[in-house]
Amino acid sequence: MLSPSSARESSLKCDDECLRLQRNRKLANALKIDDTHTDDHIPYSDKTLKMFKENVNWSQTQEREFRVFASSPDEKRLRFKPMPSSQRAFLHSLAEDFGLDSESQDPEPHRHVCIFKTPRFVAAPSKTLAQCARIAKAAASLLKPAAAAPVIASPKQQPFNALLLKEPRFGLTIEELDQALAADIRSVAKSGLTAVGFTTNFLPSEEILIKAVPASTAAAIANSSIAPTPQAIESALTMLKSAVTKTVSLFKLATGGVVLCHADDSLIVVRREADSGTASASGWNAVASRGSWKRLGGGIKTSTAEPEKAAAPLTRSFVTLRKIMEKKPVEEVRKSPEVVEEDWEVAAEKEEEQEQEQEKEKSELSGSDSEAEAEGRSKSASVDGDV
Repeated sequence: MLSPSSARESSLKCDDECLRLQRNRKLANALKIDDTHTDDHIPYSDKTLKMFKENVNWSQTQEREFRVFASSPDEKRLRFKPMPSSQRAFLHSLAEDFGLDSESQDPEPHRHVCIFKTPRFVAAPSKTLAQCARIAKAAASLLKPAAAAPVIASPKQQPFNALLLKEPRFGLTIEELDQALAADIRSVAKSGLTAVGFTTNFLPSEEILIKAVPASTAAAIANSSIAPTPQAIESALTMLKSAVTKTVSLFKLATGGVVLCHADDSLIVVRREADSGTASASGWNAVASRGSWKRLGGGIKTSTAEPEKAAAPLTRSFVTLRKIMEKKPVEEVRKSPEVVEEDWEVAAEKEEEQEQEQEKEKSELSGSDSEAEAEGRSKSASVDGDV
């Protein structure tokens, strides 16, 4: 049996690695880090890991050379043997991850790589390339189920539950419209769908909404031969649309036509017949579809095969009159090119001569006028003498 003194002598001394583990343990306890915590940080670039996977054995050999060079404090420069450009690219990328400087020297076929320690170099990465490759593979396997998650299918379009009268006649009332369409609406009940009522509402968009509302009482549903399902209401409105279109055209109740639509409980049109299979007619699409640019010819040009439709007059509640001013053609005045005299003294003499000629002409005119006045005076004097 060993004595206490001999047991103390036989115990191992704590080396540098032991001291490092003790420091790490104290730091983990201070920061309350679990012992099962694993560091998944990868100190290598994706480019380095990709080239490592292409040639694992050769890359591990070069990595060992890097680690031996990094751990030697006296070594400042390491020269590799000549190699192809693809292998030199791996050495440059690995040197960047280690914090070393690298340089290719000499021309082909003797071109090789040299690496150097600089002040930015601290130490080699604690993880090897093989360890980081396994960590990256595990992380990629965890991301695969999320990437392969099924795509949620878009909800189906809501069935039509109303008729929409576009561009109604000015001054049209709900009572007048209900009276005109009473016979057409009664045809829905005759078809067997009696548990459905219709409400008429004016929308802020200057349109009239005729919405089918299913009955909520059990007695009305029981007496109806056809259940008021959304599909049954849509089919009934499809058949009702043609009859309502004829009545609206006959009595000139609306000029924009009749379309099927779906309106929610707030009477907001979320789908129109013209928008089936495309985006909803709410928001800016609805505003653009009712814009005045279509009615004024700003939209798609009509074909020559429909001259009557293209020449139809515009019937709106309010009409703005304006006078188009005719623009007179502007006549261009062509100016004669100016003659530039090279000798300014000659030009000045010419101007003086012209001025003298003008003064001479004025003096001649004034002289002729004075002669005419004198002659006139003499004639008047002779006349006075005769008298």
